[in-house]
Amino acid sequence: MTEEAISDSLSPESQAPEAPIVRVRHVMKRDFDIVDGMDTVAEALARMVHVETKCLIVKKRHADDEFGMVLMSDIARKVLARDRPAERVNIYEIMSKPLLSVPPEMDIRYCARLFARFKLSRAPVVDQREVVGIVSLTDLVVKGMLERTTPTP
Repeated sequence: MTEEAISDSLSPESQAPEAPIVRVRHVMKRDFDIVDGMDTVAEALARMVHVETKCLIVKKRHADDEFGMVLMSDIARKVLARDRPAERVNIYEIMSKPLLSVPPEMDIRYCARLFARFKLSRAPVVDQREVVGIVSLTDLVVKGMLERTTPTP
């Protein structure tokens, strides 16, 4: 193969078009609920059922604190499986904190890799130290893959 042929095969025109970059902000859920760490698991569970969610963000106690998160699976493993009364367990006892968070501008491919590396199912989306959404593996796969593969008109 000549040098010219190699050069032509590497030119941008000869390459397949790249899929558009889909950012976390395109696929995240913007509606989420925030609870206090002192709330009981029973209160949190009622809230989860009411707003039809599998996770709640736990608010910071002060400016230098970090957000927490409680998942339905936390309640199952740490309350139900251990036969603890939900009315007597506070959220702070079972929540995850600190959290791995992702920025809204992150490419969903990197977000998926981060989730795989740390065995995450969802994470808060944080912009300037405030939660602006929640992104899950389902959001990344379903919404993200659809956006990457759907041609723009």
